[in-house]
Amino acid sequence: MYEDIALWHGECQKAVLSGKGRYMGMIYCGKHLLTGDGKTHLTDAAVVVNEAGKIQDVGTKADMVQKYPDEEVKDYGDVTLLPGLCDMHVHFGYYYSQPDQYNYDDYMIAYYAQEQAKTALSLGITTVRDLSSPHNLCKQLRLAGEKGYCRVPRIIHSDAGMCMTGGHGHDDGIEEVDGEWEIRKEIRKQIRDGADWVKILTSNRTSIPEFTQAELDAAVDESHRVGKKCAVHAGLQPALQMSIDAGFDTIEHGTFLTYDQVKQMAANGQAWVPTMTAYTVLYEFCKEKIEAGFDSGDRIAAKAIKDMAFFEPAYNAYKDNFKKFYDTGVTVCTGSDMVLYEAPPLPINRELELMVEYGITPIQAIETATSNPAKVLDLEDVMGQLKPGLEADMIVVKGNVAEDIKAVNNLVDVYMSGELVYESK
Repeated sequence: MYEDIALWHGECQKAVLSGKGRYMGMIYCGKHLLTGDGKTHLTDAAVVVNEAGKIQDVGTKADMVQKYPDEEVKDYGDVTLLPGLCDMHVHFGYYYSQPDQYNYDDYMIAYYAQEQAKTALSLGITTVRDLSSPHNLCKQLRLAGEKGYCRVPRIIHSDAGMCMTGGHGHDDGIEEVDGEWEIRKEIRKQIRDGADWVKILTSNRTSIPEFTQAELDAAVDESHRVGKKCAVHAGLQPALQMSIDAGFDTIEHGTFLTYDQVKQMAANGQAWVPTMTAYTVLYEFCKEKIEAGFDSGDRIAAKAIKDMAFFEPAYNAYKDNFKKFYDTGVTVCTGSDMVLYEAPPLPINRELELMVEYGITPIQAIETATSNPAKVLDLEDVMGQLKPGLEADMIVVKGNVAEDIKAVNNLVDVYMSGELVYESK
């Protein structure tokens, strides 16, 4: 089934882009190249892209030019060539924090989601996993991209997330379901309607788990029974242990995980999407508002500040534990989950910076946004590395990312399947 998704995505991109422009063989050169495997850094390197928009070869510039003498050469100079980035936790249709959300009917939500997709490409994000947007939104946005109505990144998505009645997100478009069979039925409906993943939410700001163990077990069993992977929003104990034991494929946030739990996840093959930036930005936002004195009529600020007692220890937990957890060998994936009004959109660049600040290397950080997501999404044969046979999803940034992760902010060009989809002005 996952092989079918991979083939489908590749073919759709070719169909769309062939209407946008002509493919041609090209050798792209740069002073630095990171393949995305977490260890390989080439210098004076080149990527050969064939007429089908796939990577033909990777190596030194001298070798590639000699091996393919008839191909046109584009030398970017002092840049780093990287795989297109993947944001593993987005909400393209999350309009609920907009101050005028009453204006957001189905049409406005679609326009909003389209703008989010456009923003993603402008940040070098060529693949996203959307983990809860309004019903059918991401399926239709992806279809619009396939038809050439707009440019969008590669979209993998759940439908709306699922919570217990009155649970986390129930007033933000999340489906309320109770009991094993209600959960199974909702999963079946969402898969019928085109969902690629299943999303469950089982903790909020308190230690009370929102689903029972039996309900979580049923969610995983039903998802896996029909060949779908599942993600769980869980940040506190005991919901974290319950989610790990249930067997969710990815733990979203995992804010107060323990070292032993992360070792268990690594042994189980479960991935961690920490979304540290979301909590860091919320902590910094609240701290700034409190220090400056805020207008009690500011609904968004008031709601955030109410949770300051959660955000500060969350911020510290990530800072203190990220490197120890990473070193267990657990698969870490980069996700932004940024829905705060006027916060930086899709800030996986900041997420990568935090990872490096907390102790891993820039090359390792890039792996969390490239080949690790490809592995979790079962798209290793499609994207995630600069590697022969994969789609030519590639970004070009000024500087040496291997030495300075902040170089990812200096975006020059973005390619999807060999087609230029964004260029800085």
